[in-house]
Amino acid sequence: MPEPRRSTIDAGEVERFSALAAEWWNPNGKFRPLHKFNPVRLAYIRDQVAARFGRDPRAARPFEGLRFLDIGCGGGLLCEPMARLGAEVVGADASATNIEVAKLHAAEVGVSVDYRATTAEDLADAGETFDVILNMEVVEHVADIDLFVAKCGQMVKPGGIMFVATINRTLKALGLAIIGAEYVLRWLPRGTHQFGKLVRPEELEKALGAAGLIIIDRTGVVYHPLADRWQRSKDMDVNYMVLAEKRSV
Repeated sequence: MPEPRRSTIDAGEVERFSALAAEWWNPNGKFRPLHKFNPVRLAYIRDQVAARFGRDPRAARPFEGLRFLDIGCGGGLLCEPMARLGAEVVGADASATNIEVAKLHAAEVGVSVDYRATTAEDLADAGETFDVILNMEVVEHVADIDLFVAKCGQMVKPGGIMFVATINRTLKALGLAIIGAEYVLRWLPRGTHQFGKLVRPEELEKALGAAGLIIIDRTGVVYHPLADRWQRSKDMDVNYMVLAEKRSV
């Protein structure tokens, strides 16, 4: 008998996020932390893409002509801003429920996004390629991180880039991102993150390297309670983002 095909999908994680799908666009709901987090993510993506592709970040549609994939897109919190900046956006999520919510919202606000209920491996095996891949808050929820990063890396065009945002596997992250955020402050539903699935930067760098990508920028992201906002930092002990490039042949 042939070996079963490897999958990046963690069914429990898909079920958990599907159950919350109606909350995606409620800034005061279960995804409030992501809404708070979004400005720092968007600014980082805008500035880095503009720098790498020679675009003016202050232009109305600086990403015109660039093809983006938001893998694990959820309700489309990143897809819609990227489309408004001119990108051709594919939003992919393993949860069909999330995709339906994303499609409805995009239709309501008049933004064009190609939403698909699919997986990284299916997209890669179909030969899809992109200038930019957004891999944000996803790697800590997949079943096979090496396979997931490999399939995402396969889809990055030579000279293209991939953003990865995730949570470090440190005691500080356990205290702040899991115990603090989920059990004390209740910013997130309990069980959103599992400590053993969090990813250290060196583990991510190894997986990216095996996928043919090299990290060209990295930053921590920290929350300032007095200002009630997130901002970039040198501290990568909890939340962090990296930018990786596939070198042109």
